[in-house]
Amino acid sequence: MNDDSVVIGLTGPNAAGKGEVCKYLSKKSFIVFSLSDVLREVAYKKSIEITRENLIYLGNKLRTQYGSGYLAKKLIKKIKKYNKVVIDSIRNIGEIKEFKREFKDKFFLIYITAPKKTRFKFLKKRGRKGDPKTYKEFLAVEKRECSNKKNQQQIHLCKKHADFFINNNSSLDMLYKKVDTILSKIFRSVLQK
Repeated sequence: MNDDSVVIGLTGPNAAGKGEVCKYLSKKSFIVFSLSDVLREVAYKKSIEITRENLIYLGNKLRTQYGSGYLAKKLIKKIKKYNKVVIDSIRNIGEIKEFKREFKDKFFLIYITAPKKTRFKFLKKRGRKGDPKTYKEFLAVEKRECSNKKNQQQIHLCKKHADFFINNNSSLDMLYKKVDTILSKIFRSVLQK
């Protein structure tokens, strides 16, 4: 990484549009990584079926065994050689602390959200394997992703550590405009340091 390197972390509730932001940033030459991919690799090696429930359980188990920043530490090794990086699926304060410790003032956290009913529509539209099928299941999973326990998912607490916020409550074009506004602030900040 060099002086003008940028690492953007994405956090927020399920199906808020983080994947869309990753796609958009990849078109702007950002390399996309996901903490969920780290979990999928471990699940694959252990022959664990890749469902949202199993990944949540596995993530909590790994954090309990190796510390709340474990997934971030595993990913940092892969990230270091790139200058423009976006990291999806940050769900624990320990992960945020690891990225801030490693990348210091080059790390920026964006919290992305949308109304619950809107997010459920997004979830149904994307049709990802292992996603909740009903609105009731969706709300139950969301509740489990907002734990106050150190080694579990803490999405609601991650919000407090965000540098920027996006309410994805309109069109894709509007989402992209919000991302562009944040990018200009991030690059201005990096160039001033």
